[in-house]
Amino acid sequence: MAALLSITAQGKSQPRGSGDNQGYSRVMAQFLAVLDVDSTLIEDEVIELLAAKAGSLAEVEEITLRAMNGELDFELSLRARAATLAGLPVSVFAEVGKTLAVTTGVVELIAGIHAAGGRIGAVSGGFHELLDPLAAELGLDYARANRLEVEDGRLTGGLSGPIIDAQAKAATLREWASDCCVPLSQTVAVGDGANDLEMMAITGLSVAFDAKAPVRDRADLIMDVRDLGQLLPLLGIRRS
Repeated sequence: MAALLSITAQGKSQPRGSGDNQGYSRVMAQFLAVLDVDSTLIEDEVIELLAAKAGSLAEVEEITLRAMNGELDFELSLRARAATLAGLPVSVFAEVGKTLAVTTGVVELIAGIHAAGGRIGAVSGGFHELLDPLAAELGLDYARANRLEVEDGRLTGGLSGPIIDAQAKAATLREWASDCCVPLSQTVAVGDGANDLEMMAITGLSVAFDAKAPVRDRADLIMDVRDLGQLLPLLGIRRS
C-alpha cells in the first residue's frame, strides 16, 4: 500500500487501442487499477437489467444477492441466472446498454490514471456484450467478462467460453499487471462482492466500494460514498 500512496502524476498517457488488451503490450506503466463492473464501474447490475426484459427479475435479484454475499457458488448462480434469459433477442444488448449509468467519478478517475502513466481495466462477472462498448467509450485499457451464448439471434440461456469467477478475476489482474510490467504491489483492486475477494487478496491496495459484508471485512480500505474519483488521492493524483 505504501508504494501506491507514493505515486505522483509524472507519467505520460499512451494512445489506446481496442479489445481485451488495448494496445499496450509489455510497456512499463506506473501502476494498474482493476475495477469490478456491476455496482462499481457502473451503478447497475447488468444481469438484472436483462432479467427485467425477460420477466425474471425477482428470481435473478434473489440469486444475485446471495451470490454477492458469498452464500452461493458463483458459477452455479451465474448459470442459473443466465438460464432465465433464454429467448431474448440480441437487440436487448443495445437496449440495455443505452440505460447503463456510469458511477460518479469514473471519467475523472480514468483521465487521472492515464495522465499519471497508469493503466486501468475492468473485469466482470457480467457480460462482454455490455462491457465492450462501455470500455471503448470510457477508454479503458483492459476489459474482460463472461459471454452469453447466442443462436439464431437469440440468447440460449447458456454461457460461452471461460467463466469469469473469483479465481479468474485474480488471474486476470496478474495477467494485466505482467502485461504492463507492474508488480502486484503497485496494483489496486476495487470491488463490492464476494467474487472480488481473490483479486483483492493479491493486490497492493484493496478497496471495498459500497461493499457487501465479506468484502468490507477483508479490504484495506472501505469507501461508502459512491464516487470513484476518491481513489485518485490514494494514488498520489490530485483531483481536478
